[in-house]
Amino acid sequence: MSRFVDRVVLHVSAGGGGNGCSSVHREKFRPLGGPDGGNGGKGGSIVLEVDDSVHTLLDFHHHPHAQAERGKQGMGGNRDGAQGGDLVLRVPDGTVVLDSDGRMLADLVGNGTRFDVAPGGRGGLGNAALASKARRAPGFALLGETGVTRDLVLELKSVADVGLVGFPSAGKSSLVSVLSAARPKIADYPFTTLVPNLGVVTAGETTFTVADVPGLIPGASDGRGLGLEFLRHLERCAVLVHVVDCATMEPGRDPLSDIDALEAELAAYTPVLHDDAELGSLDRRPRVVVLNKVDVPDAAELAELVTPELEARGWPVFTISAVSREGLRALTFALATAVNTYRTENPPPPPTRTVLRPVAVDAVGFSVEHDEEIEGGFIVRGTRPERWIAQTQFDNDEAVGYLGDRLARLGVEDKLAKMGAVPGSPVTIGEMTFDWEPSTPAGIALTRTGRGTDPRLDAVDRIGASERKVAHRVRRGLDVEGMD
Repeated sequence: MSRFVDRVVLHVSAGGGGNGCSSVHREKFRPLGGPDGGNGGKGGSIVLEVDDSVHTLLDFHHHPHAQAERGKQGMGGNRDGAQGGDLVLRVPDGTVVLDSDGRMLADLVGNGTRFDVAPGGRGGLGNAALASKARRAPGFALLGETGVTRDLVLELKSVADVGLVGFPSAGKSSLVSVLSAARPKIADYPFTTLVPNLGVVTAGETTFTVADVPGLIPGASDGRGLGLEFLRHLERCAVLVHVVDCATMEPGRDPLSDIDALEAELAAYTPVLHDDAELGSLDRRPRVVVLNKVDVPDAAELAELVTPELEARGWPVFTISAVSREGLRALTFALATAVNTYRTENPPPPPTRTVLRPVAVDAVGFSVEHDEEIEGGFIVRGTRPERWIAQTQFDNDEAVGYLGDRLARLGVEDKLAKMGAVPGSPVTIGEMTFDWEPSTPAGIALTRTGRGTDPRLDAVDRIGASERKVAHRVRRGLDVEGMD
């Protein structure tokens, strides 16, 4: 039996980039032909795409984890690794993407709309791409970046022009069935409708959709009954229709009290779809009142009695019978007029344009601050320093020396010195903490003693040994309290 699921938690992990290759071209009579290590391939991204053939989030309910393909490692002979394939997840029209803190990331409306929720990691450079005048044959390569891992909340909000609002068994499903070709389940007991039902209605030259959503009870805005599961599907509606059961025999209920209870819940609900609270608020939407079941004599008399008071509130009132189809034609064209008016007053926003804002040439791209948790420590924050740390092979002295050169050229060492750092001060970059040692000024040509080595690094007390020790501990998930 199929199920309708309109809210799921999705755990996504993009593919990591492939590692670069450290290789030297070799052939007969030419033992050292230069570096020829290829770059690693980019990891696959995870993309959400709207598909009209998908109507529920059920697949993600059963399979909440999504993992994209990792990029392949570079190879010798200047062969780059293959890129990991993107993982495209099909979602229904009207899906809203939220982060784990409840902030909206995207509102996916329209077939084919795409959103990159987790970019894949970039591949590491091979030693051929790292060759320079100072390093003609690098004995190291860069590691690939890890892909983005995050938790997302997907919520489905029905894309409908008209939303039918009413107590259970008010006749909403019956009204959808006679206005359109939809055939929802209909029965004479409360909460027959447990999932939204959409129908397409044509009135003259106007075509609109009408949604019959689960019945509402007092306290729904606080989560009672179907609660928020119901109210969420009204956020996109242009017109809200109160469907009132004029033939109910329940004590204490009448059309006016039913509508007042519904209006109180609509006013109390706070939608998250719109940044503009006034535009997104449900109590600002146009209203139409439908007094249903007037084929019953007592219901017809009650409808005639309450119509003047409802019209005094400024709402159009229609008396209908979904069984005998009395008053349906007038209601259909009135809804079409209300939808057209809303569409004219609220045109769709123009297509989003991408604005490129280049970073200033003098922007340092990092910051240094004192570490509150480690006495005398410092924290370096910035996209480039943190990425460089993740790309470095800390068991290779030449790679560590290359990292030192990059940080020095960026100005990290000068900034640390100005902030009061002294040799041995704990410095944290990304997930790495090491004892800082001022290195040789970057850009000075080095005398090579062998591939994979750097004469500036001493195996005992220089920065390379310190970083390697911490790197191994951090990658094994051990707690690093200090340095030996």
